[in-house]
Amino acid sequence: MSVRRLAKVQPASFAFSKATKAKADWWIAKYPENRRQSAVIPILWLVQKQEGWCPEPALRAIGELLAMPYIRVLEVATFYTMFMLEPVGTSALIQVCGTTPCALRGAGDLMDVCKKKIGPKDTLSADGRFTWQEVECLGACANAPMAQINDYYFEDLTAETMGQIIDDFAAGKKPKPGSRVGRASSEPEGGALTLTDPKLYDGTAGKTIKKLPNSDPVTA
Repeated sequence: MSVRRLAKVQPASFAFSKATKAKADWWIAKYPENRRQSAVIPILWLVQKQEGWCPEPALRAIGELLAMPYIRVLEVATFYTMFMLEPVGTSALIQVCGTTPCALRGAGDLMDVCKKKIGPKDTLSADGRFTWQEVECLGACANAPMAQINDYYFEDLTAETMGQIIDDFAAGKKPKPGSRVGRASSEPEGGALTLTDPKLYDGTAGKTIKKLPNSDPVTA
């Protein structure tokens, strides 16, 4: 099933939670009254965090809240792939990057693991706890292959580590995000190779500049 179409089965109704409504009002207050529709993206995100996805009754409620037609809310929700229009896994939404750097580093192996342990992509698992997708570049090419799981990046993955991550979520654990080879950010494997002197960062290597160069006033 495609995550870009509305789910066939929709809840009968939707209600903003107290916390979601308060945050939605906070966003709306940022804009002039005649521009309150500008808050549609953050409010869609708030709804998705509340429900796990964006059901049709919620889209209609957002339209009423922002005084905009339902179709306009739907246009936004279907344009941005971060908005889920069908239910996704309650334990983990796994988005595996399939763009060239990740593909060259083994993204296909990660997808094979997801197929084996979860099922077809873009399909809610039988127990309702997992969904996996193939997505475009997530901007962590130096740490390929990688996946975004729920709100966090898991990088430098292998088939084995991906399988372990899925098993951990299935067991109710919370796997730690980040690199699976121990690197920080996008530094080389094994640690940084340049700019390693601590003095570069503690201020002791700096010198007081009494006068900026080329700071004399221009005279005719």
